[in-house]
Amino acid sequence: MSENAHPSHDPDDDVDAATDRGTGGGLLESAVGCGLAVLGVAVAGAYALPRAAFSIDGGFEAHARDWSVILVDVPLILLAGLLVPPMTWAAASRRLPPWAALLVCVAVAALVYGGIEAVWHPRQDPDPGYQGPL
Repeated sequence: MSENAHPSHDPDDDVDAATDRGTGGGLLESAVGCGLAVLGVAVAGAYALPRAAFSIDGGFEAHARDWSVILVDVPLILLAGLLVPPMTWAAASRRLPPWAALLVCVAVAALVYGGIEAVWHPRQDPDPGYQGPL
């Protein structure tokens, strides 16, 4: 008798099948996840920075500069923009087709930004005549 019960069985096939099973698709899905991370940071920056501009500038003689917005709020929003879309994509693409995973990713990002919109109110311009830095 031989050591292998099935002489046609190749152990290298098991390794390839195990690595293919856990990746969820390969290079294209990874590229989509990276693209979603970049897009998420861009959208988060376009959303947060104009709202936080007065807190960063501080108005006349920087009397209204809010360091909590500069050091905590904006970096956390940018971090959420960096992490939420690709993590949602990774979770959704395991069980759903790519088009449905993308829809789930967009829906979760919209819910996150809607939640931020509901609770984050940085200080805005003090009066209509304020024109910003000269």
